[in-house]
Amino acid sequence: MFKQATLAACPSKATLGRHLAQRLVQIGVNDVFSVPGDFNLNLVGCCNERNAGYARSRGVGACVVTFTVGGLSVLNAIAGVYSENLPVICIVGGPNSNGYGTNRVLRHTIGLPDFSQELCCFQTVTCFQAVVNNLVDAQELIDTAISTALKESKPVYVSVSCNLSAIPQHTFSREPILFSISPR
Repeated sequence: MFKQATLAACPSKATLGRHLAQRLVQIGVNDVFSVPGDFNLNLVGCCNERNAGYARSRGVGACVVTFTVGGLSVLNAIAGVYSENLPVICIVGGPNSNGYGTNRVLRHTIGLPDFSQELCCFQTVTCFQAVVNNLVDAQELIDTAISTALKESKPVYVSVSCNLSAIPQHTFSREPILFSISPR
């Protein structure tokens, strides 16, 4: 369970991961369901991605999966919540931000050096997709994704580069704008 805290009081602890957790708490997400993996964040464990995708509490839910392997597995569950008009924030622990544009094949891909296959799959079953691979626009992308999920009452896809979540960033120490749209 997440504890709500303000990041403005401790700018050195203002990280992308903490910002994302704080924003989820603000919309009523107390638990985030996850399948353990080396390209995702550490949260509440589930036995598979289908369980994580259907997880929702208080009208909105969130799940965290690993890049491509977990993302493609949770796709069916996300399609299900899309058809049921349920707001779910699907967070993917994406490739290291330094890996973009290197033309390298990662073991969590389908064998091609292009990291966009997973994103392409999610485009038809989510109302918004964000790939966070730098800290400059991370806050805007995350907040837009969450507000769009609430407004549209549909799932969204947020890929966060695995090396960014714990890096302090001064922009996250500002108080974020509160969400004014509540889930249906």
